[in-house]
Amino acid sequence: MKLFQYHRPTDTQSALDLFQKNEGAQYIAGATNLLDLMKKDIVAPDHLIDISRLPLNSIQNGPLGVTIGALALNSDVAMHQIITQQYPLVAQALLAGASPQLRNMATVGGNILQRTRCPYFYDIAMPCNKRQPGSGCGAKEGFNRMSAIFGASDSCVAVHPSDLCVALAALDATITVKSAKQERIIDFKDFHRLPGNTPEKDNILEKGELITSITIPKNNFTKFHNYMKVRDRASYAFALVSVAVAFEIKDSVILDARIALGGVAHKPWRAYEAEAYLKGKSDSENSFKAAAALVVKEAKPLTHNAFKVKMAEQTVLAAMLAIFN
Repeated sequence: MKLFQYHRPTDTQSALDLFQKNEGAQYIAGATNLLDLMKKDIVAPDHLIDISRLPLNSIQNGPLGVTIGALALNSDVAMHQIITQQYPLVAQALLAGASPQLRNMATVGGNILQRTRCPYFYDIAMPCNKRQPGSGCGAKEGFNRMSAIFGASDSCVAVHPSDLCVALAALDATITVKSAKQERIIDFKDFHRLPGNTPEKDNILEKGELITSITIPKNNFTKFHNYMKVRDRASYAFALVSVAVAFEIKDSVILDARIALGGVAHKPWRAYEAEAYLKGKSDSENSFKAAAALVVKEAKPLTHNAFKVKMAEQTVLAAMLAIFN
């Protein structure tokens, strides 16, 4: 591991100023992903700015929804009364991720920023455009069982690994970020990028910007919701396919629907066409089957992951049906 200088600011402005003054700086909080990347020489910052002591860990209800500080621990968010009672889909997704030990260290902001777990990204002997632009994508013609079936490009077929982000995408969250010069709010659906020709760019953060909070708007999805994750083993494994579904239903008619998937694309994948189809339909198995088929209509599997298409369709259907059983 490369030697680096370590800084521990106690306020947000100091952290932003340190980043601006130090070339090759990177923020660190729970370190559940970054430390792995440093150990494997995938990233090698000259300066680590430890933001774990910044006052960014509150969870507060407001008139428009709940705002979660970027340094709130995944375990604290998953068990918080506001989240479990008013945003239970988020709690479900968080509890499906990682292990209790990691959830006790990992932060919400870090979860959103975590890098892909594609094995070609982690193996520095293999080509990977995300790790080394221009070197090629080893997974595209290699062993791509875990890779994307939506939104991939010739440059990259990696998937985003987060469970929490799938729920946040489904619930139309927003992300507040701050730099030394400005603060801006980003719609969650726009935050993560598809790979295109620049897969090294996971998101639209500008240099030095720091996530300070995430806001989830008020919704009517507290009763009818589900998060379902299919993986190779029952604990501490990333999703082959995960699904967040939520409905607003009155008199057996679906007034609003949300469907998002994980493990299938470079970013959390919203199934907008299926959502639109379900609005106004009855909450019946036939409606759910038709919607699940729409979810995978545009899937483009690779050599080793064609099974994911059927798995995604069946998981969407199972997640919806389980709400009513």
